[in-house]
Amino acid sequence: MSRKLVLAIGGSSGSIYAYRLMTKLSAIQDITVGVVMSDNAIYNWELELGTFDQSVWPFSFYHKNDFMAPFASGSARYDTMIVCPCSMGLLARMAQGLSTDLMTRAADVMLKERRKLIIVPRETPYNLIHLRNMTTLTEAGAIICPATPSFYSKPQSVEAIADTVVDRILDLAGLDINTYRWGE
Repeated sequence: MSRKLVLAIGGSSGSIYAYRLMTKLSAIQDITVGVVMSDNAIYNWELELGTFDQSVWPFSFYHKNDFMAPFASGSARYDTMIVCPCSMGLLARMAQGLSTDLMTRAADVMLKERRKLIIVPRETPYNLIHLRNMTTLTEAGAIICPATPSFYSKPQSVEAIADTVVDRILDLAGLDINTYRWGE
């Protein structure tokens, strides 16, 4: 059976993480990917990476207010949602259960269905409100995976640095990837 994954791209800086994630997801066979982006996600993508063109990606894209998207309901059986990058505003809305758009509704669905929700905050430093919202989401079943790169693989480019986070996200999603493994 094909895996079904939602990728929500929030409006914080860190478009490189979403780009690298989409690039790697494009190479995985037998996966259906639905993408939803905030307005600020598109703005930041174009600021940080250049023009965004959804036609180059083999995914289905949904408008942020499209509550008819399949992953707006648990009956569609999407098994994983990744929010990358995730702003603190989006994280707060998810933590409070405010289903005001497709991203927050899909996150609510993942939590209520006890499916995998991986949230990749891209902010520093954290204040107490951020930390409490992350705790709330963790207690509800989400996985918080901060966009904190590692360096023991000796990455040689910005893309390789971003991949240290992206590969961890893909591991958490349970997808088979070829990546640096500690001690191997």
